[in-house]
Amino acid sequence: MEHFYLITNQLKDEEYKVTNEIRDFIQENGKICTLAEVDSQGFILPNTIPKEIDCAIVLGGDGTLIRAARELLNHSIPLLGINLGTLGYLAEVELQDYKIALKRLFQDEILYEKRMMLHGEVKGNICSSNVAMNDIVITREGLLRVIHFNIYVNDILLNSYRADGVIVSTPTGTTGYNLSAGGPVVEPTASMIVITPICSHALNTSSIVLSAEDMIEIEILQGRYGKNEEAIVSFDGADIKRLQTGDRVVIKKAECVTRLVKLSKESFMKTMRKKMKGN
Repeated sequence: MEHFYLITNQLKDEEYKVTNEIRDFIQENGKICTLAEVDSQGFILPNTIPKEIDCAIVLGGDGTLIRAARELLNHSIPLLGINLGTLGYLAEVELQDYKIALKRLFQDEILYEKRMMLHGEVKGNICSSNVAMNDIVITREGLLRVIHFNIYVNDILLNSYRADGVIVSTPTGTTGYNLSAGGPVVEPTASMIVITPICSHALNTSSIVLSAEDMIEIEILQGRYGKNEEAIVSFDGADIKRLQTGDRVVIKKAECVTRLVKLSKESFMKTMRKKMKGN
């Protein structure tokens, strides 16, 4: 690898001390390093991404890496995360180990993992679409109340729910909000979709694991006493759209994938055990 693209979470490295240190190390080893240009909100300016990038190095936590994956979606650039946060499953390199990790990149001693993504399309009062690496979440908006919705799988009604919302997760995303809501953890390179209701007002609140080839449709129904229901849908916790009664969100496996650089030979199960213990 010769050309590296450095993406920094400015909240975790405000003065770019770590960023500049890593950039200098890359350049001292005869490689090219380009710092990502961002706007006032930290989003990468789309017309500034170099055409020939061998690897994007993301400084931050899992959230920073997920955001970078979505912003670089159309560039087919593999990503390596250097963890400046706390608990993280995606940013596998700890800051104190960055030199060892980068030297392996310089020598191409790496493997890649492909992580599936989800494509979601909002149909209704407002039509839009987006992708998610972790999850697509539909939740209530406003007052503390449940929302009423139907879930269809391949055009067949799966169930009706009254709940705080629902999480539709990739295997990568199962260690995030899905896990907090009581959903199962899935090996991240698997190909499947997990549906987990959020605080469902029913006896059966179990998650449902589906094939990655299934199509999921979530329909917002009327609220209590026939009132118009209001909800929101978010993609990886961002790109929030408002929903109302009659709106539908169609979710399926995205055609694109995220490529992560894999340096550690440690199994996912061992990594998860260490993270859960806080070690």
